[in-house]
Amino acid sequence: MDVPAPFTHDVVRAQVIDLDRVPYAAVTLAPDGSLAGLNARAGRLLDGGGPAAVPAWLAEAHRRLSGSGGAADGCCSGPVGDRHLEARPVPESDGSVAWWLLDVTDRVRAEHDLREERERSAVLAEVSTALASALNADRCLELTARTAADHLAEAAVVVTPAGGGRHTLALARRDGPVTMTRQAIDPTALPGLADALAGFPPVTTCWIPPGDLPSWALVAELPAPVRSVSVTPLPGHGESAGALVLLRTASRAAFTPAEEEFARSFAVRAGAALSSARAFAEQADISSVLTRDLLPPVLGPLRGVEYAGAFRAAQDADQVGGDFYDVHPGAGDGDETLVVLGDVAGKGLEAAVLTGRMRSTLQALLPFTGDHGRVLSLLNQSVLISRHNRFATLVLASVRLTPGGVLLRVTSAGHPPPLVVRLDGTVEEVPTRGMAVGVVAQVTSRTAEIVLGPGDTCLLYTDGVTEARGGPFGDDFFGEARLSKVLAECGGMLPHAVVERVQMVTGEWIRGGRHDDIATVAVGAPRTDGSPDLPSEDGT
Repeated sequence: MDVPAPFTHDVVRAQVIDLDRVPYAAVTLAPDGSLAGLNARAGRLLDGGGPAAVPAWLAEAHRRLSGSGGAADGCCSGPVGDRHLEARPVPESDGSVAWWLLDVTDRVRAEHDLREERERSAVLAEVSTALASALNADRCLELTARTAADHLAEAAVVVTPAGGGRHTLALARRDGPVTMTRQAIDPTALPGLADALAGFPPVTTCWIPPGDLPSWALVAELPAPVRSVSVTPLPGHGESAGALVLLRTASRAAFTPAEEEFARSFAVRAGAALSSARAFAEQADISSVLTRDLLPPVLGPLRGVEYAGAFRAAQDADQVGGDFYDVHPGAGDGDETLVVLGDVAGKGLEAAVLTGRMRSTLQALLPFTGDHGRVLSLLNQSVLISRHNRFATLVLASVRLTPGGVLLRVTSAGHPPPLVVRLDGTVEEVPTRGMAVGVVAQVTSRTAEIVLGPGDTCLLYTDGVTEARGGPFGDDFFGEARLSKVLAECGGMLPHAVVERVQMVTGEWIRGGRHDDIATVAVGAPRTDGSPDLPSEDGT
């Protein structure tokens, strides 16, 4: 507030001011700092006269001004009771100073409220960013409790809806650790908590006496007794995400309306983040369960025959796709082991769903695997009546260890025929052909029998190998000829080395480019140590 023109410094320096004529509260302090006079307005502001009525901040400003010989600005401000005053000096001719006191309480409060609102907005923005990135449910719960304790109260307790009869609690105090527990609690023991956990519509913030606080909500090592307690719902996506219990100690005043609104705004953001994190966790669990069922099995020796497999999905971020393989041992030691390798048209999740259906169907058809044609016919009917508008190609190989070698009955259904690499590096194509399943009502196929001698390997593969695009310009197919050349270099290798070699060479050909699913399965007859005899059918 500017000094009015009739009371400029030039005027008042020439005469002693009559304080009762000054249109403001005013006090006169002698050069030694003692109170020389004050008008009625100042008396009301300072609550009476006498040396004790001069605020310490004003006395200090007067001392500095007197010490500088009037050269300093001298303007100052400070509290007087619940008011805030600004003092402006007017030196008088006798060396004393008249201090005009302006009540700037409203301005200071407005500036304080504006500053707090900006700080709250910054906190909410920071919290929103932090919570949005916390997709782990426990991490999000911990962050909510810690942030609430740091910015809303001395301590906070976050309570989640019950799961299995127990609630997860996150307890935090300012500048302290967050304690996570899971307890069977009675929500009705804390007024307002049961309503907050019930979900929509949101309930109004509920205030309760500190004495009603149950033992499970007492945060350890608080600096003073709890004075103010509130329960605020955490609204989620269509259902309650929990409740936020705020605790303030005797060292802090009760919550103001602005702080209540801040707590509700925080709760909205925290509830949405907790709900999203919980949904993400549930989806991750579902995905993990489904993925475990859809991933190809780990293969190894079985009944004297070596098996190896490798799978690479079309997209690096995917673990499952349209290619699959399985090995189903027969019920008895002398029964055939069924090897299945297939390729569902397309890739990604939709292809993976049909892949899972086909694998389950083939497992149910194991009693009929003595007749590959019948198995393919039944599988074809299953694919045709499904809601998936897709088809699939596959290879069936029934494997049995005999005294004369490893006998394979192989049937292709629209799939590239397997390749046999002999011990000496000779590569042969298995003469089998057939129709893909899921295209026409009747499928036909031709089964071929082959015998693997010691060190021989039969490779089943999907067209993701031969149709992999790469090379110098990135648009050439890997092709059957290159695959045969690679296999010719694998003579005498163990099956797992063969599939690793094929996967490695194919990956080098692709050079990080886009590709279809790639699946390979190798069936090998174990080499004998200089003896032509093979293990018997029981694997000994």
